[in-house]
Amino acid sequence: MPYEQRTAVVDPDQSRAYAAATNDANPAYLSGEVAPPLFGVVPTWDATMTALVDLIPPESMPMLLHAGQDMRFHRPLRPGMSLITAAEPYNIRTARAGTWMTLRVVSDDDRGELVLEQFATMFIRGFASPETGGSEKPDHSFPPVARDHKVTEVTAHVDADQTFRYRDASGDDNRIHLDDEFARGVGLPGIIVHGMCTMAVCGAAVVDSVAGGDPTRLKRLAVRFSRPVFPDSDLVTGVYRVGEEEGRAVYAFEAASRGERTIRDGRAEVAA
Repeated sequence: MPYEQRTAVVDPDQSRAYAAATNDANPAYLSGEVAPPLFGVVPTWDATMTALVDLIPPESMPMLLHAGQDMRFHRPLRPGMSLITAAEPYNIRTARAGTWMTLRVVSDDDRGELVLEQFATMFIRGFASPETGGSEKPDHSFPPVARDHKVTEVTAHVDADQTFRYRDASGDDNRIHLDDEFARGVGLPGIIVHGMCTMAVCGAAVVDSVAGGDPTRLKRLAVRFSRPVFPDSDLVTGVYRVGEEEGRAVYAFEAASRGERTIRDGRAEVAA
């Protein structure tokens, strides 16, 4: 069953700040015509956290890692739009090293029309959930044949202060992105870039290269976070043509930083 609904407004100033914090200078965001598609995680964060806080004990929260995100954009995010959001567990799987948990997060506008649907997958190290079950999350694996159809490769720099700017714009103040000592204390090499910030950089590469710079054409963006990205490094996104499904152009993508693949199983669906 879904948790309690949360209502939030797509704030014009915050959406522009989000674009700036992810180094995205798309004119549609700067003008306030639309919000960045990935900004959808911000007004829906309270609903997501309502579920996570209930499902994960407080002592295990520092061990939570964002493992994947699948976002379906049914309508563009417009500044001033109200989003009414509810989250629910979609599947929970316990493994030897911890628990995999996927939430389905659904947002309607104030007329009851579906705007955004998200599948957020978390991995909680060292936590064995007392509950397991649910449906398999939607697939977005990278089709091997796509490697023969590379469209482009885009390099973007992740700034030294990127995690602090992203925190200010998104409200995500998880200390693994801000405090070196804390990050090392939970087994990481140091501060890592927010997964959604990394995904936003990839999303900008997709929009600019295969959607003609028009973010309203992006209908789905999905990734698996395979390795962390570190501040002050380059992120290289490769985009590959898959084909067409239901009138949409489908692309696979992946990203690498410092010689390691950081984003796997990327999928983008773009309207004509």
